[in-house]
Amino acid sequence: MEGSSSLLDAEAVADLVLLDPLTEESLVQTLQERFRRRDIYTYIGNVVISVNPYQSLPIYTPEKVEEYRNCSFFAVKPHIYAIADDAYRSLRDRDRDQCILITGESGAGKTEASKLVMSYVAAVSSKGEEVNKVKEQLLQSNPVLEAFGNAKTVRNDNSSRFGKYMDIEFDFKGDPLGGVISNYLLEKSRIVRHVKGERNFHIFYQLLAGASPQLLQQLKLRQDCGHYGYLNHEGSSLPAMDDAANFHAMQDAMRIIGFSPAEVTELLQVTAVVLKLGNVQLSSSFQASGMEACSISEPQELREICELIGLDPGTLERALCSRTVKARDETVLTTLTVPQGYYGRDALAKNIYSRLFDWLGERINASIQVKSDKQRKVMGVLDIYGFEIFQDNGFEQFIINYCNEKLQQIFILMTLKEEQEEYVREGIQWTPVEFFDNSIICNLIENNTTGILAMLDEECLRPGVVNEDTFLTKLNQLLATHKHYESKETQNARRVTDASLPLRCFRIHHYAGKVTYNVTGFIEKNNDLLFRDLSQAMWAARHALLRSLFPEGDPQKASLKLPPTAGFQFKSSVAMLMRNLYSKNPNYIRCIKPNDTKSAMVFTPELVLAQVRYLGLLENVRVRRAGYAFRQLYGPFLQRYKMLNAQTWPRWDRGDREGTEVLLAGLEFPAEELAFGHTKIFIRSPRTLFDLERRRQERVAQLATLIQKTFRGWRCRTQYQLMRKSQILISAWFRGHRQKNRYKQMKRSALILQAYARGWKARRTYRKYFRSSASTSLANFIYRRLVQRYLVGLAKNLPPLSVTDRTWPPAPYRFLDNTNQELKNIFYHWKCKKYRDELPASRRVQLQARLCASELFKDKKTLYPKSLQQPFRGEYLGLKQNPKYQKLHAVAKDKLVMADAVRKVNRASGKTVPRLLLLTTEHLVLADPKAAQPKTVLSLSDIRGVSVTRFSDGFLALHLKEVSTVGAKGDFLLVSDHLIELVTRLYQTFEATTGQALPLHITDRFSTRFPKGDVSITVVESPKASTNGPVCKKKGSNKMEVLVY
Repeated sequence: MEGSSSLLDAEAVADLVLLDPLTEESLVQTLQERFRRRDIYTYIGNVVISVNPYQSLPIYTPEKVEEYRNCSFFAVKPHIYAIADDAYRSLRDRDRDQCILITGESGAGKTEASKLVMSYVAAVSSKGEEVNKVKEQLLQSNPVLEAFGNAKTVRNDNSSRFGKYMDIEFDFKGDPLGGVISNYLLEKSRIVRHVKGERNFHIFYQLLAGASPQLLQQLKLRQDCGHYGYLNHEGSSLPAMDDAANFHAMQDAMRIIGFSPAEVTELLQVTAVVLKLGNVQLSSSFQASGMEACSISEPQELREICELIGLDPGTLERALCSRTVKARDETVLTTLTVPQGYYGRDALAKNIYSRLFDWLGERINASIQVKSDKQRKVMGVLDIYGFEIFQDNGFEQFIINYCNEKLQQIFILMTLKEEQEEYVREGIQWTPVEFFDNSIICNLIENNTTGILAMLDEECLRPGVVNEDTFLTKLNQLLATHKHYESKETQNARRVTDASLPLRCFRIHHYAGKVTYNVTGFIEKNNDLLFRDLSQAMWAARHALLRSLFPEGDPQKASLKLPPTAGFQFKSSVAMLMRNLYSKNPNYIRCIKPNDTKSAMVFTPELVLAQVRYLGLLENVRVRRAGYAFRQLYGPFLQRYKMLNAQTWPRWDRGDREGTEVLLAGLEFPAEELAFGHTKIFIRSPRTLFDLERRRQERVAQLATLIQKTFRGWRCRTQYQLMRKSQILISAWFRGHRQKNRYKQMKRSALILQAYARGWKARRTYRKYFRSSASTSLANFIYRRLVQRYLVGLAKNLPPLSVTDRTWPPAPYRFLDNTNQELKNIFYHWKCKKYRDELPASRRVQLQARLCASELFKDKKTLYPKSLQQPFRGEYLGLKQNPKYQKLHAVAKDKLVMADAVRKVNRASGKTVPRLLLLTTEHLVLADPKAAQPKTVLSLSDIRGVSVTRFSDGFLALHLKEVSTVGAKGDFLLVSDHLIELVTRLYQTFEATTGQALPLHITDRFSTRFPKGDVSITVVESPKASTNGPVCKKKGSNKMEVLVY
């Protein structure tokens, strides 16, 4: 082990290779002390031990990633990032394929450890759009596999119920290209049964909690978990887990990986089928022959399943309730009993889910697998069950522990091989290490003829009565003398009494301890049979995904050959995994669960001690300490300890090895404790290293004292010199300041004397020449001077010439207030005149019209403010452009003032008719818009007045003189959309023509003269009026009511 100061702590060493004394108790005590300090990671050489804290710690930040990036493995505190960085750099820089083996029991944090390794590699590899896409797909495979492969157990809320091995492939630069995922031994029995307090796989609860009502209806599911038998009819919520959010996260992950919406829908449909199969209930009945048979008691669930997968309900019912047996050329259909029917139903559910999980892994691989044939580097990450010893251990624990035996075997062999290679490389003599070789246990399980798995397969294939008792009897016969196997029968033969070993059990002495296995269920779980009728029924479904999961159901490919057993398949998978691991450089992460209650920062020594034994950590330390416990390159070693010898301190100018030899020669260590390699120094026992570290700490304290003394002396000298220099500078400045003050005082005194002298002289001259009229002369002079300053300042600060700007500078003195106000008025009138003189003639006319309108209507008629936004155009008909109006244009000639469309009110009925109004300098003409012919021509002198309302309407009354020809017919009532402009222009034209002001009445009640007499008109504001104009209604012969809006 290569060390640094971060690993050397007498109370809690960071590397257990340096632990002294080395016992189980001291090892657990060291882990506990480090755990108390929140140091959850510890080394055994380059093996990382991780103790689950059951809470988030601030040790996975981007700053931590940068701290461990490209850093020496032992230069910083133990961390999972350190082993991930070491593996990644070995792969990138030295072209060595790597694998990271993560082991530990359920709840120890294996899954989180694998996520941390992958996230670290993703963080330190280079960036780029394509690279980031690959990294994101690799990371997003975790939520998908966790949803379908993880479940809550009594030990862990997110326990992986399968083993996962991922090969991450990199290019020559170290950028990830893709990966391949392999899964091992999914715990499919959890589909049909799990103990109280545990849950089925997460996906079922996530689907029910997170799916939309439309999706649930499409999948024919209810949101109530208690409705489903495979969920134990229990509540499903977990306080620390949001199933709905996890379901949406899984959907997002599938989208990122590349699943199409159709694939996701088919996947969820098959998942729903598995869930609903648990609700298919069977009932017992008897045939005419007296044979017991079973049938579907509630067909609704069966029909819904068949609708989901596109299958005839009768086909699935026959497959669940009967079985076809083929013997040579004969085919016999036998009915099943209720227990047999339930067995077939559960076997179908387990097979569907297991094959679906395998398909899921293959589909993810299809997206993340590297397509090119370029040379690639590979980093494997293995997340698999740790060694398991339960109260009742069955077939699953047997093959899990077999896998851990193989992993322990590869660990020992690879570790010893690495040690031996380093010793040979450094020229150190290698001494054989004594250790427990567990190959005898591996052979006991996997031997092709006498191994337990081989005999289990043989018993499953043997004709006749086959059960667990015959299997156990066979084991007792063949393995009676094996020292790592025992059962009740072999103990009796040896005359050994052991009440802890039941009758239907056998015990294996594993490397991690003795484990007792109950043979009940071994035959059934190893066979893993699915009736051919059920396979054929699934293949007959029209559901593409489900059909692809059962290729053996194709009648054209029917075979009487039995499928391989579960034990045989797992043995083959483990063999392939071992070959894969042997081809790579291994890195190990051993995960430990500190307590059974999942409490934060609680450490149970007894539980940890059991796991230390399961994981073989003490054996790992002994293997690492075989030969020399500590090694380090000469350069860093000399740099760290050179202060212990006067010859090497403070500077050594020759070779590092020579300096190390001189350094250690002066310390007088026994020769057998040291060995000098080609590039490294080797130290045999940790005691020697701790002695070396103790001497260094003492010497560092002495050197620190010397440095402090020297520094204090330098600081005091420097401070004295600075104070002396400051004193000289202050003195010089003080003398200069004092002389300046003396000069200023003398100058001030001289000026006072001169002022007094000049004053005395001026008073004498004043008394002599100016005493009689001095005050008047001075006052006039001052006033003239002030007025001059005022006028000059005013000329420089005149306000802008804008007529809207009324600002004016204030008078600086009170006696100028009247003058200032008069000048302000003169300046403003001058600005206005200048502005008027610069106006064009058209603009001046328009402003005069606006002024006239303001004088006539402002604050008198509601319509006036609205008219301010509309310019006075005068000509609204387009007489020149429209050839239809040529006659009218000829009538107006060049005297046209305004042309507009109006509506004339009928005197008899009150209805309005459209008219064209032309106002010239002499006449007012009303014309028919269709014929464009004048109908009425009024001389302006015939008009005696105009009446309008005070509301926002366009109604006006044109009062005519009785003596006129047209006036004999009575007054005119008109409605105009430009009333303000019309009346204004009529007023101006009338005044210009007659020299008199046109009478204008703004009132709500006025009298008009009609041919049949005078009519009183009343104007009323009403919401019933039309927004298009006033509504006139006759009220008898001499009254009219006008409704305005």
